[in-house]
This record gives sequence, C-alpha cells and structure tokens, in this order.
Amino acid sequence: MKPRVCFVVQRYGLEVNGGAELHCRQIAQHLKPYCDIEVLTTKAIDYMTWQDEYKNDEEDIEGIKVRRFSVSHPRCVETFNRVNQHFNESVHFSWKNQQLWIDEQGPYVPALTDYIGRHKDDYDVFVFFTYLYYTTVMGVPVVNDKAIVVPDAHDEPFLRMKIFERVFRTPKALFFNTYDEMRLVHKKYYNHYIKYEIGGAGVDVPSDVDSRRFKEKYGIDRYIIYVGRIDEGKNCPQLFRDFIDFKEKHPSDLKLVLMGKEVVPVPEHPDILSLGFVSEQDKFDGIAGAKLLVLPSRFESLSIVVLEAFSLNVPVLVNGECEVLKAHCVNSNAGLYYCGSEEFEQMLHDMLADEQILMQLGENGHRYVEDNYQWSVVISKLYGLIRYVMEQNVMD
Repeated sequence: MKPRVCFVVQRYGLEVNGGAELHCRQIAQHLKPYCDIEVLTTKAIDYMTWQDEYKNDEEDIEGIKVRRFSVSHPRCVETFNRVNQHFNESVHFSWKNQQLWIDEQGPYVPALTDYIGRHKDDYDVFVFFTYLYYTTVMGVPVVNDKAIVVPDAHDEPFLRMKIFERVFRTPKALFFNTYDEMRLVHKKYYNHYIKYEIGGAGVDVPSDVDSRRFKEKYGIDRYIIYVGRIDEGKNCPQLFRDFIDFKEKHPSDLKLVLMGKEVVPVPEHPDILSLGFVSEQDKFDGIAGAKLLVLPSRFESLSIVVLEAFSLNVPVLVNGECEVLKAHCVNSNAGLYYCGSEEFEQMLHDMLADEQILMQLGENGHRYVEDNYQWSVVISKLYGLIRYVMEQNVMD
C-alpha cells in the first residue's frame, strides 16, 4: 500500500506565484506515483494580505486533493511592521512577542492546525514547507513524530528567534535544498542528530520553448530578465537603481524585462518593461531569449528560476551576498556574482561584451543542471525519508 503523505504549505495553486509554493507543487506532482498525497493549505493567494480568495474548501489540482482553510484574520501590515520593528530593535525578543510575530506574519489559520491534530492518524507522514510561517511553526509540534520539514531557510535575522527551535529540533527528518542551507541550519541549531537529505528540485522545461515567439509578442530584442516577486524582500528597488545607472553610463538598446507580481512600484523608464504575472510558456520563452537572468535577492534557499535559466543555456548574474546563489555560480561556472552597485555595473558590462563568454557560461549551466538537478534523484531521496519516518514510528 502506498504511504499516505500530507503536504502542509501556506499557499497552493496554479495562481500562486512563489518559489517555495511552486517547489511544493512540483514535488507533489513527481511524488504522486509513489504516495497517496493530500495538501493542507489556506484559501489565500496573496502572501501580503492572506485574504481568502479561493472559495471551495476542497478541490482537485492536477490529480491531488487539496483541502483549504480560511485565514482567521488577514495580515494587518501596520501591526506586523510594528511587531517586526520591535524584533529588529530588540536584543531580547520575548517568547510572547515571538508568538505574536508568528501570528501577525501569518497566515493565521488555527483551523488548519486543529485539523492536523484531529486527523494525525489518517496520514503516515506530514511534509511541511517553509520554516517561517504559522502553518509550519504551529503544525510541526502537533505531529513532530511524523514530520519532515523542507525549511527553505536563508541566513536572515529571523533565524535567531527561539520559537523556530520547534521547527528545526523536533521533526523526524529535514529535507534541505542545498548543502549551504544544511550547514547554515546545523550551525544555528546544532541539530546534526536529525536525519536529513539534500534534495533540491528538478527542472521542468517545456519542449516547445521559442525565444522568437516571445520577442515578437512583446516587441523586444536585446534584454536581461528578472523573474519572481517584485518587492523589497527580493531587493528589486536596488536592481532598478543599478540598471538605470548602468544604462546612463552605457547607452544601448538593452532592456530589463520583469516577470512577476508587483509589490513595490516599478519605475517608469523606457528600458524597463514589467509584464506582471505571465503564463509558463511566456516565462520560459522569455528566459530563453534573454542575454542573462539577473537575481538581486540576498535571501534564497535554492532558486528554481536560476536552475531553469541554466537548463535553457542562459547564464545568470546574482547577488553575491546570498551564499546559495554565489555557490550556484561557483559550482557551475555558469554565472557571475556581484557585491554592490559598482560590481553590478562591471559584471554586467563584461558579460554583455562577449557573446562567446555568454554561450560558454550557458553551456556550463545546462551541464550543471543535468548532473545535479534531476527529479528522479530528488524524489528518490524524499521517498527514502518518508520510508525512514514510517519505520521509526513502527519501532517506537
């Protein structure tokens, strides 16, 4: 009989635009032949508000049963910002305030964790995605003896909160995206005793990618591309400033194309084109036609979009303050990293100046993905952890 596996994640759906949430959905699809999977999640689409947008309590998405729960109260940005500011300014952030931070960060959905407690015996294993959210922080302690956590951890200030010890020290197993993430978590929590695997993700690229189709559709030719949420947390405002400064110093027809939900305003500039949320076909066509993909984020635990670019023979330019992104570049020799605006200008200029270098970097990236990021390997490792958790519970 197939293992009964319950995925717990803050958002889930075809309309959801988020790296961790997409990662969850991809893993669910690839694990489906080997396990009976259900997903517990919220009715929210927008992580900034956590407003209920999905209407149905249950639905089938790509052959997987999804149970949705209403968020008890949407995020109040002013309240959360006030609590978060208190955290940033505090040497000692009390347990009470940490719990308040989790509640206000959201999605505040006690009905979901209540369901987990009532139906613990209906599932063999629970897989929680993203350490940061209420669903994981409050859900793991309820079923820690059956829990696997996919942390998506970054080297960020929140990791010093004691409340996250329940996420990193009590589950039966951890499934990291990279070695760098594993080392970070082990250093922070001294939890080497917990069973773990380095998983990551495979890369799914459509067979009919056509960069010319994208260029003709949007009337552009020479461009670099950013894919993801357009917000402060991804360091996008700094990218806008750096790109505009670059264009002033190096006039050309080069464009910056943005794909993703606008959380912060995008400057009105003739060389910046924001397309909003696009189809998967447009996304892959757009990446394939770009000179390079740029990712200014300081906090990433894997970055699926970087792997997608590599698989399409497209090099990357990333923020060197992010150890995971820097490691991708060093290990693959398929991109460059920068620290600060001056290095951004120099690296971008050097990459664009030599088509041969871009081509070689692209080939290196494709080989890196082929060697390290295949779904068959990822799913085999996760399935091994699932069997381990089940066997441990039988012995206990």
